[in-house]
Amino acid sequence: MNALLESILEAHGGLDRWKRYAKVEASIVSGGGLFALKGLPQDSTPRRMTVWLHEERASVMPFGAPDQRTMFTPERVAIEKLDGTLVAERHAPRDSFAGHQMNTPWDPLHRAYFNGEALWTYLTTPFFLAMDSVRVEETQPWREGAETWRVLRAYLPGTIETHCLVQDFFFGEDLLLRRHDYTVTVAGGFAAAQLVSDYTEANGIRLPTQRRAYARTSDRQPIRDLLMVSIAIDDVRFEQEGDGTKR
Repeated sequence: MNALLESILEAHGGLDRWKRYAKVEASIVSGGGLFALKGLPQDSTPRRMTVWLHEERASVMPFGAPDQRTMFTPERVAIEKLDGTLVAERHAPRDSFAGHQMNTPWDPLHRAYFNGEALWTYLTTPFFLAMDSVRVEETQPWREGAETWRVLRAYLPGTIETHCLVQDFFFGEDLLLRRHDYTVTVAGGFAAAQLVSDYTEANGIRLPTQRRAYARTSDRQPIRDLLMVSIAIDDVRFEQEGDGTKR
């Protein structure tokens, strides 16, 4: 394993501890200008997000109605009732974004897909970077005010549904994540710089609770007037396999 990544994983709680858990649940409140551009403005209602840690699978509830939730995997996205009754589904969901630009309208299944792939990425960072199919390398450090952040560039396989196949992760002197850069290929490929802050510790795992994704200039500066997506995370719980106990 890349030596820097190994130290980063340890700073966030350690890979051995991460492997003890099967999924994570958290309350999320989302906002930002992207959703209005897509014709689906986001309200400030807290929602419960579930992400499976060792397979790409995610769900959020409520979605569209109090008794509905999403179910996301790379192969399929669905909206269903809490009893499992199917409301709508789409197979090979990424294909439905072909030709989309930043202001191309989304339907609810587009939104469900974006929520699933984005929150899976965020809630498994940085541990998913240790997957066998992911390659990482350290690139030039980034100067942020008086701080120098180390940068890992990740090359992701096409089997992972995420924003794009090459992403940059910035880590402070304490080796905690400070920033995440990517392009949003499902929305015209606009460049984003996501700033993260306000760390919490849940079950020994450290993760940021505030995420703010801004449009990014060609010289990698976030455009503070263009907040595209905001996510506030609370009440984080990791769950072990089998007994359903939250520890």
